[in-house]
Amino acid sequence: MLRLKKLFIIPAVALALVAAACGGSDDSTDNGSGSSDSASIAISGSSTVEPISARIAEKFANANPGVAISVEGPGTGDGFKKFCAGDTDISDASRPIKNAEASDCAANGVSYTEYQVAIDGLSVLTSPNNDAVSCLTFADMYSLVGPESIGLDTWAEANDLSGELGGAGSFPDAPLTVTAPGEESGTYDTFVELVLEDIADERGEVAVARPDYVASPNDNVIVEGISGSDTSFGWVGYAFYIENADVLKALEIDGGTGCVAPTPDTIASGEYPLSRPLFIYVNDNKQAEKPELRDFVEFYFSEEGLAAVDETGYVRLNDYSSQRSDAEG
Repeated sequence: MLRLKKLFIIPAVALALVAAACGGSDDSTDNGSGSSDSASIAISGSSTVEPISARIAEKFANANPGVAISVEGPGTGDGFKKFCAGDTDISDASRPIKNAEASDCAANGVSYTEYQVAIDGLSVLTSPNNDAVSCLTFADMYSLVGPESIGLDTWAEANDLSGELGGAGSFPDAPLTVTAPGEESGTYDTFVELVLEDIADERGEVAVARPDYVASPNDNVIVEGISGSDTSFGWVGYAFYIENADVLKALEIDGGTGCVAPTPDTIASGEYPLSRPLFIYVNDNKQAEKPELRDFVEFYFSEEGLAAVDETGYVRLNDYSSQRSDAEG
C-alpha cells in the first residue's frame, strides 16, 4: 500500500477546489496577507521535497483561501529549468543548485535565496523477502549499479568487482532487478555523488549509474518496482521508505565504520552515511513583489509549517533561526 500517494491527492484536490472557488467569486478576499483572489504561488522540483511543500501548501491554503498554490514534483533538475526561466516562484530541491543552473538563473535575471528545510536519509532498498542481503558498502553498491555494471542480470555477477574493490563479494545467485530515480532527479545526483563518484574517479570511469535499469521520476513507481520483486534494488528518500516499510526493506550502509540503518537519529546526527540536506529556492524578485509568497515562506518556517517535516517522515534541522530571519526580512 503506497500511502504517500494519498498525501499528494489531498493537497491537489484541496488546491483545485480553492482555485475553482476563487474563479467563481466576484468578491475580493483579504486573507490577512494582503492577497486577493488572483494571488497564486507555483512550486516545482524535487519529488523528494514535494511531500513537505505539498503538506505546507495545504495548511497555508486552508488559512488563506484567496491564494491558489500548485505543487508538482518532476525532479530537481526539471524544477530548476522552470525556476531559472522565471516560470515558478519556488523550486524544491534534493541537492544544491548546480553551477550551470545558477548561470541559467543569472542569465535570465532570476536571483534567489536558498533555504535548507530538512534532512533526508537516502534509503537503499530491497524487498523484505531478500534475506540474503542486509548491509552494503559503497564498493558493493558501485559493483551493483555503477558504470562498470552494465548488463549484470544477477547479484552474483557483481561479486568479482565487489571483491576487487574491497566489498563483501558474497552476493546471492538471484535476479538483480533495479528500479530507481532517473537523471532528472536530485536523488539520482545525490546517489551518484555520495556512492559512485569517488570510486569511479579512482578507476578512471565516468561517475554515472548504469543506464540499463528501470528509471522513473515518480517515487511511488519506484516503490512499486522494488516491492514487486523479491531480489530488487533501488533507492528513494527516507519518507517514501518509512511510509511503505511494510513492503520495503532498508539496507544498512557501511561507510567505513560499520553497518548503519537509516533512522531519524542516525540521519540527524550524520552517522547514516547517506544523510543529505533538502532545500527550497525562492525567487527574490517575486518574493518582493508578491505578499502571498512572502507570507508563504514565513509560514514554511513557522512551527505549524515545520510540523510538515515530521508529518511527512523527514528530519528537522536543529536550528532554523537564521533562515527564518532571512525569510522575515
